[in-house]
Amino acid sequence: MVDRRDIGSWLQGPPTDESQWPGRRLGLPPSGPGSIARVGPRVGALAVDWALASLIAYAFFGGTEISILVVFAVEQILLVGLLGFSVGHRIFGMQVQKLSGGPAGPLAGVVRALLLCLVVPALIFDADQRGLHDRAMGTVLVKVDFRRR
Repeated sequence: MVDRRDIGSWLQGPPTDESQWPGRRLGLPPSGPGSIARVGPRVGALAVDWALASLIAYAFFGGTEISILVVFAVEQILLVGLLGFSVGHRIFGMQVQKLSGGPAGPLAGVVRALLLCLVVPALIFDADQRGLHDRAMGTVLVKVDFRRR
């Protein structure tokens, strides 16, 4: 059963205990490749993806709010579902993975994108900095070094 300690929020801030870090309960390292992606790069990636969606929507669909949201959702579904990362994720060195370390997969791409478009699930996250959209699909956004591939 989930209790209040399992569901944190940005209001709580980072863990105060030095032996605790986001992802520890999931067996992830405290920093470096494979560790939980932090809030700053996540926001940066979101800004890049939203700007890209806006440019495409303005160029081809008149730039209405709904067209921007649809282009953003399609980008997330296709890129995260097939590659595990969006353009913004790639720029900031992050990838969406299953908790087992495998690729997110198409179903995770669809569900995560739809929940991300609702905004609220992404704003409510646990002590491991996993939003409800990640918890729903058993995924995690981790740092990766694309140069090592």
